Amino acid sequence: MRRFLIWLLAGIATVLLTLIAFCPAAWMAPIVESQTGGRLTLGDAQGTLWRGSAFIGGAPSGADPVTPLLPGRFAWRLSPMVVLGQVDLHLENPAALSQPVTLAGSWYQWQVSPSSVRLPAERLAGLGAPLNTIQPSGEMLLSWTPLQVARQGSALEVSGSMTLLMNDIASRLSPIKPLGNYQLIMDWRGRQAQLALKTLRGPMLLSGNGTLTNGHLQFSGKAEAEAGQEERLANLLNLLGQRRREGDKNVIALEFK
Repeated sequence: MRRFLIWLLAGIATVLLTLIAFCPAAWMAPIVESQTGGRLTLGDAQGTLWRGSAFIGGAPSGADPVTPLLPGRFAWRLSPMVVLGQVDLHLENPAALSQPVTLAGSWYQWQVSPSSVRLPAERLAGLGAPLNTIQPSGEMLLSWTPLQVARQGSALEVSGSMTLLMNDIASRLSPIKPLGNYQLIMDWRGRQAQLALKTLRGPMLLSGNGTLTNGHLQFSGKAEAEAGQEERLANLLNLLGQRRREGDKNVIALEFK
């Protein structure tokens, strides 16, 4: 009887190890959905949980297929030591990332290596009004310093800074193309990021400051036209907010609460 139990336990252990070794990459999809609150998922996942690839897409709604949000496929290598609480994840995507990204640490705290990712400006329309009406286009690049990320219950706390460059931004509602280049700096301290927006160049001038706390945006800024471009940008600016007087000129108040 003892020998039978030993062989039974050995067989169960072998089956479990085999399952762990060959976990399909598709098992990563629900993990990504859970960690992003259902906003992102993985599409066409290939390989295993430990070494695989997929594209990043928006979580499907009903029968809608998963559509790619970023160019290229993300390839990953995940150390099996994660089952013992040690995270060592390596991500590559030459089409989207400037350099590979590593995540190292434990289940509850890890460090993200610096890199940058190209983002389609068209996705800004998903943030709702008025961006869904303006339908922006252009090139965006999100870069970050080394980030410290910690899990506190269901929330994440981040330390570090990110910079979003928005280049050659245009709108189908404006005859002026491009409208300009802009920079948004996000200084993360725990669950809150301090935001600072400024114009690098262009006929449409944007500026302001705000905070992003647990996904809630509070922002106060202004939009105005470069001298000589007021009439050509009037219709577009009116969609962004309410007019207010500053000195001898009118500006558009950008207020999000």
